[in-house]
Amino acid sequence: MQELRANHRIRAREVFLVDASGQKMGVVNFNDAMNSARAAGLDLVEVNGNSNPPVCKILDFGKYRYEMDKRERESKRHNLAAKVKEMKFHVNIDPHDYATKMRQTENFLWKGMKVKVVMAFRGREMQHQDLGQALVKTIREDLKLVAVADSNPKLIGRNITMMLNPLPAKKRVRRWTTEKAEGAYEEDDSETGGQEENEAPPVSNPTPTPS
Repeated sequence: MQELRANHRIRAREVFLVDASGQKMGVVNFNDAMNSARAAGLDLVEVNGNSNPPVCKILDFGKYRYEMDKRERESKRHNLAAKVKEMKFHVNIDPHDYATKMRQTENFLWKGMKVKVVMAFRGREMQHQDLGQALVKTIREDLKLVAVADSNPKLIGRNITMMLNPLPAKKRVRRWTTEKAEGAYEEDDSETGGQEENEAPPVSNPTPTPS
């Protein structure tokens, strides 16, 4: 977020002044602009520091800063929601690896990202599509507290795919991870999210190993 300057933190001798009603007053001396802000019981806030002279407006600085912070948080949420993470599984995954991938997937969903689950078949594993379908449905069930699938799993080529969409933030409940909720919208591209302690124990075999 850009640095917000107000009142005597503004570094220009002259500013292009916009008064509290939105009327453009033109280029004025900084001290005159400050006097106008004081007379209105408000602040002189730099709203565009890149112009010459900088554009300053008379307004409530506390309210302005709150609105800017809120706008930035909303923008970050939208950017995260547009991201899609892909998580790849195999039918013979062991319980420890399964639990690790559940933590990773839940962490992405908790942050508001979509996750594409890919069940990849290798060689003769294509003979066990029923096991792959069963595992994908287990994944959907194990993540139902943070996400919902947009459709049933689909077989495309040698992969079964399923898109998971995060539930609304207030409805999400963690099962596999313990990260505090207030970090939900912070960007983090790490695969494990640093959640190696105090996590839910691995589940039992999610699906039998094909012969």
